[in-house]
Amino acid sequence: MEFKPIAFLHNDFPTKFGLPRQSGMADSLVSRVVMEKEYQNPEAFRGIEEFEYLWLLAVFEPLGNRSWSPTVRPPKLGGNKRMGVFATRSPNRPNPIALTKVRLLSVECGCAEGTVLTVSGADLMDGTAILDIKPYLPFADSVPNAATGAYGIDKQALLEVEIPDDIQALFNDGQIAALKEALAFDPRPGYKGDDERIFGFCYGGYDIKFKVNNGLLTVVGAEPMKGIE
Repeated sequence: MEFKPIAFLHNDFPTKFGLPRQSGMADSLVSRVVMEKEYQNPEAFRGIEEFEYLWLLAVFEPLGNRSWSPTVRPPKLGGNKRMGVFATRSPNRPNPIALTKVRLLSVECGCAEGTVLTVSGADLMDGTAILDIKPYLPFADSVPNAATGAYGIDKQALLEVEIPDDIQALFNDGQIAALKEALAFDPRPGYKGDDERIFGFCYGGYDIKFKVNNGLLTVVGAEPMKGIE
């Protein structure tokens, strides 16, 4: 069985570290879904603008090549508790397929890149292959009081985020809003480490450095990216 990407998603996160761990956690993060030439026919999108949200069926990483394990340690649970992979949303799966809910912002047909959907709130990195697009239907897709197991129902406590003015000046307002949202949910791994440790990830063409102390996340540096290993 083989699947062919119908589109590729593009945004300011070229690597998975720092990326929001669930869709909707950084609603200001704007991504562009650029359709492959074979799927650019405007007729395929007739009526799509009537929906506020969409489901994206995607591959967790570009090319989707990765191993899997029957048990994983979800960062949401502190990185210390092992759970069965099918009881988590870990990307380390037999088939690394993601299901992501996004807000549809606009649809462009016949632009320079062909057909492009602009969406917000994706938890997918730049270059992610999209396998399918479907409308989100609240009456069928939402079960507000459903049990959530070890994940609980409470929202994650947000960190206060501080970004110096000189670093904010490197990005536009939308990029800063998305960066603050992503940082507020604490992108550090479950074990976190000591408060003096400096963490970093790539965003918007820069290598962002930050540290966390007593609930305050401070961005301490931003250097132009030299390449991704």
